[in-house]
Amino acid sequence: MLRGSSAVAIDNERNKHPSDVIAAASAARARRSGRVGLATASRSTSDPHPAEMATHELHPNDTLTTLKMESENLKAKLEEERAKLHDVELHQVAEKIEALGQFVMKTRRTLKGHGNKVLCMDWCKDKRRIVSSSQDGKVIVWDAFTTNKEHAVTMPCTWVMACAYAPSGCAVACGGLDNKCSVYPLSLDKNENLAAKKKSVAMHTNYLSACSFTNSDMQILTSSGDGTCALWDVESGQLLQSFHGHGADVLCLDLAPSETGNTFVSGGCDKKANVWDMRSGQCIQSFETHESDINSVRYYPSGDAFASGSDDATCRLYDLRADREVAIYSKESIIFGASSVDFSLSGRLLFGGYNDYTINVWDVLKGNRVSILFGHENRVSTLRVSPDGTAFCSGSWDHTLRVSEEEGI
Repeated sequence: MLRGSSAVAIDNERNKHPSDVIAAASAARARRSGRVGLATASRSTSDPHPAEMATHELHPNDTLTTLKMESENLKAKLEEERAKLHDVELHQVAEKIEALGQFVMKTRRTLKGHGNKVLCMDWCKDKRRIVSSSQDGKVIVWDAFTTNKEHAVTMPCTWVMACAYAPSGCAVACGGLDNKCSVYPLSLDKNENLAAKKKSVAMHTNYLSACSFTNSDMQILTSSGDGTCALWDVESGQLLQSFHGHGADVLCLDLAPSETGNTFVSGGCDKKANVWDMRSGQCIQSFETHESDINSVRYYPSGDAFASGSDDATCRLYDLRADREVAIYSKESIIFGASSVDFSLSGRLLFGGYNDYTINVWDVLKGNRVSILFGHENRVSTLRVSPDGTAFCSGSWDHTLRVSEEEGI
């Protein structure tokens, strides 16, 4: 992390950018999509709209079962049209891409100071500072270079499940079993009482599971065990938009990487990953292929796809343009759930933290595991790649955070 060029993004020099390969797969589907679109348009001129059909044919004797069957038939036809676009697999498009060799990751720094399970962490955009939260009720700001603690805040509750750095680096947000999201402004005075400057921004009716600032310090996005996500104004604490659509606890969220992006993705205990329009509050895409809770979601660097990690022991990649799952990252030997995922800066590598105390590194295009990192003594609960791509930090139930990079750098 401290010496040499990027360890995590080294694949930039050796391989074609992965977004070009994924785009090629989507282009093939788009050609078929054009034909399907024309066919659909021609049918629409002669066939009545499905909603009109349902209205005209509705009689007092129609039962809920009949309407449900009609709905299922329409859903089946939509799936059939979507399947026609499924003409190529990601690994087939990537066959001619050079495979990544095996490489070894090594822990460079260990951050010790929490008295219980580390539950969440986030990097500051200065690429040096880290904020972490823990079951011990503390939020700590670290210098990842020196391993020193710069700030520490004791929350009014244990299980501080979410924390995030503001884009400016001048504030951190956190929350958990108190059902709130609180923002603490940071200063150069390390002895300053941050608790006195606390600002309660968001209030849910159940625990706060994740939080993330938007592209400014003025708005923050939260997810909760109450089954909702919400967008808040930091200064006034006003609710700007709420997002309803999950059928159970929402466990994670991630904001689209584009500076002008107005979408985010969330995952939860209902096994669904939903993509939301922040302006309208509507769910614009939904994916349900996992077999258990989705613990983590992360956008691909280009914003055209996202990865998820689940208790079903798999990580998966979803292409938003193709509107479908395009890859599954799993091995028979991996039987424990994935708690956290993140991409390398180039998008070629996917890092996954697992409940079996390991971190697996996957080749996004080929689908195979290229490295495995040991060292934590309990489950890995959180993992984030640094903003410059040279290292990543993992937090664990063993009370520590570890900053790692490729050996030899």
